[in-house]
Amino acid sequence: MQEITVASEKREEFPQLFPIRIEREFFAIQAIVFFVENEKKHILALEQLNHLPGAEVVHEDSARLAASFDSLKISRLPDVLFRIREASAVGAILKVANQYGIPVTSRGAGSSTTGSATPLNGGWVLDFSPLNGVRIDAVAGIAFAQAGVTIAALQDAAAKQQWFYPPDPSSLRYATVGGSIATNAGGLRGAKYGVTRDYVLGLKGFFANGEPFAFGRAVRKYSAGFNMRDLMIGSEGCLGIVTEAILRLVPLPETRWTCLAVFASENAALEAVQAIVKARVLPSILEFLDSQTVACTLKKHGSLLGISDATVSLLLIELDGSSDAIESEKIRLQEVIRQKTVAWKEADTESESERLWEIRRNCSQAMFQMGDTKLNEDVVVPIHTQPELIAFTLDLKRRYGLATPTFGHAADGNFHVNIMYNKADAAQSAHAEKAVLELMEKAVALGGAISGEHGIGLAKTPFLSLQYSQAEIDSMQSVKQALDPNGILNPGKIFTPFNVWEHNRIVARLPWDK
Repeated sequence: MQEITVASEKREEFPQLFPIRIEREFFAIQAIVFFVENEKKHILALEQLNHLPGAEVVHEDSARLAASFDSLKISRLPDVLFRIREASAVGAILKVANQYGIPVTSRGAGSSTTGSATPLNGGWVLDFSPLNGVRIDAVAGIAFAQAGVTIAALQDAAAKQQWFYPPDPSSLRYATVGGSIATNAGGLRGAKYGVTRDYVLGLKGFFANGEPFAFGRAVRKYSAGFNMRDLMIGSEGCLGIVTEAILRLVPLPETRWTCLAVFASENAALEAVQAIVKARVLPSILEFLDSQTVACTLKKHGSLLGISDATVSLLLIELDGSSDAIESEKIRLQEVIRQKTVAWKEADTESESERLWEIRRNCSQAMFQMGDTKLNEDVVVPIHTQPELIAFTLDLKRRYGLATPTFGHAADGNFHVNIMYNKADAAQSAHAEKAVLELMEKAVALGGAISGEHGIGLAKTPFLSLQYSQAEIDSMQSVKQALDPNGILNPGKIFTPFNVWEHNRIVARLPWDK
């Protein structure tokens, strides 16, 4: 990680409820007493964990700072960082934390974009990156992966045995199995292969009170009792902490083929998407980049593989499978969309394919030319409403004067809409706040959802009630209360509204920021 500079956080002033000096002093004394009692509680709790095997206790400021934020870059300093090396240590830590009411937040690499790994209330952070063992059952096609193993390492281990783990978040070289399960991560291959939930056979971990759980088994059919396994997936570490996953693998595709299709407009590109789906061609990847995304990428990186027109939209397409199947799909694909394109480029080699994907990887950071702050919203809508969603993002741009570059996984309707603005500009900040609310309302109105793969975390909390009724939210909170009655697991996430735009962000460049 490169050098980190901490920006000053927004500090809420206490309301003017104490007009007399003595009352203000009394309030200050009460705050000091609370602080002292809180420190005493942490000391007593940590004394019970002295010489805990399987976990390293870290107090250094630099390590705690690095664990204080994720890709949302809102920082809250934890009191202590635990580096987890053995799963059993998690149970011991949670037992003590639950006894003393200490907040516990788990993290892998911190690549979450919604603040789900931010220790909002301080407390203890459990770093699972050292817990990174993986074993492949080459006969059954099953992986046994600890929470800290990266998706890239899991895929590499599976590939050596001619198996494939398809879920692939864009930060797969850093994103961990535990984090992917916590958010039910998707990725580029979601439409053909599904998301994390579709590959989880079993989970091992610990409840808030430190008791272990093991939901599911290393078998492909399982029907015994309530499906608590799936309840844990996507729960963002609020119901329990996963330490190991049993994952289903699929046969490794024989080969892949990649192409870049250029269109004169967003509508033309999205018409092509619908034509591909109607033709029953199922690409492993079908990525859409609108003209705003193309323009900012061109401005930062120059001509892209001969593309210099900043008004075009792109589709990046990958087919995978057997050589015969790919040849057949290539013919059908070209039949339905070649006449709609203004340019077309096939990758003949692996290196050419990699150059095509560099366009997609470089687009996100290029957007900061359009503003120093980004609201990155991963909404998902039905395929037939995609043109209406993209038209709406362009309407937001026109009405609020803010760039809304959009890209995403067109085959499953999961788009990353980025609302760009300058934080110091009060008018732009106000417009961004209005625009993101309208975007979420539109996604739900189109029959979609406020998040396709990032989860809720902090960033989506103001919009949860747009998608769910109060009765539905109450049912979720009832589960939370039953499994975590003292509220120690990742408090402040999912249910409590947190307006991201009201808070300054830490200045940091993370490894996946390209």
